[in-house]
Amino acid sequence: MGSARILAVDDERDTCEALAEMLSAWGHKVEIAFDGHDALRKANEFRPDVVLSDLAMPETDGLWLLRNLKEELPDCPVVFLTGRGTIDAAVESIREGAYDFIVKPLDTARLKVCIDRALEKKETLREVQTLRRRLKQLGSSDLIAQSAGMRKVIELVEKVAPSKASVSISGESGTGKEVVSRAVHNLSLRRDKPFIAINCASIPATLIESELFGHERGAFTGADQRRPGVFEMAHGGTLFLDELGEIPIELQAKLLRVLEEGRLRRLGGKVEIEVDVRVLCATNRDLKQEIKNGRFREDLYFRLNVFQIHLPPLRERRDDVPILVQHFVDKFRGDSGKRVSGVHPEAMEVLKNYDWPGNIRELRNAVERAVILCDGELITREHLPPDMAGKSPERHTFRLPFGLSLDAVEREYILGSLQRNGNNKARTAEVLGVSEKTLYNKLNRYAAEARAQQQGPTGGGGGPLGGQGSDGAMGAMGANSFVIR
Repeated sequence: MGSARILAVDDERDTCEALAEMLSAWGHKVEIAFDGHDALRKANEFRPDVVLSDLAMPETDGLWLLRNLKEELPDCPVVFLTGRGTIDAAVESIREGAYDFIVKPLDTARLKVCIDRALEKKETLREVQTLRRRLKQLGSSDLIAQSAGMRKVIELVEKVAPSKASVSISGESGTGKEVVSRAVHNLSLRRDKPFIAINCASIPATLIESELFGHERGAFTGADQRRPGVFEMAHGGTLFLDELGEIPIELQAKLLRVLEEGRLRRLGGKVEIEVDVRVLCATNRDLKQEIKNGRFREDLYFRLNVFQIHLPPLRERRDDVPILVQHFVDKFRGDSGKRVSGVHPEAMEVLKNYDWPGNIRELRNAVERAVILCDGELITREHLPPDMAGKSPERHTFRLPFGLSLDAVEREYILGSLQRNGNNKARTAEVLGVSEKTLYNKLNRYAAEARAQQQGPTGGGGGPLGGQGSDGAMGAMGANSFVIR
């Protein structure tokens, strides 16, 4: 990092002056203080980028200084220098919000790295604030990015949003396709009209036509009243079709007609209804390959693919990880009432080096989990998921009694996988090697079976989505069992 303003604090004058001399030799501008009150006064005048302070000082110790600095300069990282006898206090300082601590005698190489990282953190906070101001203008507070790839995405969003063009957004699951679609809507002339988003993979094939175009009363069994579809609900605004590739081939012709003519007929209806809708779509499938395989219409592809935006996976935009992490820390701190303010540098290195197969969705879940577990100011490695933090992951074991049908074994395995993946359906589907639509269909079937069982003569209940409780198959630990790992 370049030159920075550093405030050095130590009650031993010789030590403080020697530290200041070394920091100046590294190219930094340095002020010194010999007690907490003097340090607080100079901090208000000097506005340092980093504070280096002795922890054990008479009258006003480092923790007193830290608490007061947080009120005056909340974004200024504080690094403590501590003797071995005050390690417990140093650990407590991390909980209180210190950026890091270094044990004396000083390792100058570690001190230099620590200062550089502290400056990076401050720069990250500054960038998050700048991005939030810009994204507020864009109408999307969640489109956080500073990498070259995502800056290009934001530029494309700004260019295409005011037009009427259909937009196709591609990228892996969890990369933020719906967030980008909302940004397009919020920057368009339709911003004051509805924005409707649906996931086509989550809708059973038998219901997707009704979901899209609506139905009249009596159109099919269970249709006891008229219901508009999402095209009518989005009239004048924007409709986002996520997982477009999951729409059945036999329904794609009707979708194309609605897009070209701006008119639709509800299922079971006779009257044509005019709709004015801008359609945005997304998929993680290769639609050109789907066309070759006869599963997607080429004319529909060209109708929806007027303008393309591709979202890179998070592993290809690691520069965005720190600002995304800070964004989610701030979000979940407010939601949970916790006092977490940031991430310890060691934990941040873990997050930056992880490959994020679930992309931003997985990062968001990891940060939410960490905020819940953290009782101090900074998230540490121990708050991260075990497989991410380099700990030995828990062995995931299912014990199932002999005699279960194959369907029952599959059911428990799917529900167990869903639980292990934090109810993240996209990641669970990826782990199981099935499409999201297949997973949604199975979960819907399990839920229906559970409801039927609860309404039966025994009145017995089940767990979520029909999962058995601790006395059921998942809890059977007797000798007559086999193990799936």
